[in-house]
Amino acid sequence: MPEISNTTETSYADGKILRHATGGVGVITFNNPDKRNAMSLEMWEGFGEALTSLRDDAAVRVVILRGAGGKAFVSGADISQFEKTRHNAAASAEYAKRSAAQRVLLADYPKPTIASIQGFCLGGGMQVAMLADIRIAAHASQFGIPAARLGIAYGYDGLRHLVSLVGPSWARLLMYTGMRIDSAEALRIGLVERVVPDDQLWGETMAIAQGISENAPLAIKAAKLTIAEVLKDEGQRDMDAIKAIGNACMDSADFREGRQAFMEKRKPQFQGR
Repeated sequence: MPEISNTTETSYADGKILRHATGGVGVITFNNPDKRNAMSLEMWEGFGEALTSLRDDAAVRVVILRGAGGKAFVSGADISQFEKTRHNAAASAEYAKRSAAQRVLLADYPKPTIASIQGFCLGGGMQVAMLADIRIAAHASQFGIPAARLGIAYGYDGLRHLVSLVGPSWARLLMYTGMRIDSAEALRIGLVERVVPDDQLWGETMAIAQGISENAPLAIKAAKLTIAEVLKDEGQRDMDAIKAIGNACMDSADFREGRQAFMEKRKPQFQGR
């Protein structure tokens, strides 16, 4: 098991973003339950700070994203801010610019990420969930992107990730109608990877996270990088990067440890090098 990092909970954005880490697993909580964890600009920026902190914590090997209160993961953007921050094209462009850094940070995150979804996962919440590597949902969860009901044009990156998960036809249906779908439908169309009873969500999420944290970090990094390259157009793929990370794995102390542990019929102790 990896070394346990600081378990003290740290808050950002006036307590609306919480972070802690224990046993190789980092957790970021969207903590605005009175607004069903709707994301303000300050919360986006606090989210980025929390992501950066866990990224730079060597003891953290996987990061879970979750919502507080049991009613929502993230119910979307905080629409009460729109009159001030997104009232026209110029203001929306500035808002997007200030929140884009956090989305890029999550999209390019070097460690595995898991969205643990209970309740509403709408709009900006869908953006966050789709940028995570894995999505685990409680039975009572609901999903949707109500942009068409608000007169909002969804950006390229948001739709690219939606199309990559559910395909163009379902992306059209979701975007044109603004409809909400339940967890069973989300699972069927590939929007989430697993659906569990509400009272088992956290246990299932932690079990997957701990399993990941006990595996070889370099091998996981190689898988994450290679899958990302597979999703790119052929001419944009960095085959040299794939080869380099593959060689690093095969030359690593962890590969030797994995072989020895297998032969000695014991659990391997990976160090990430």
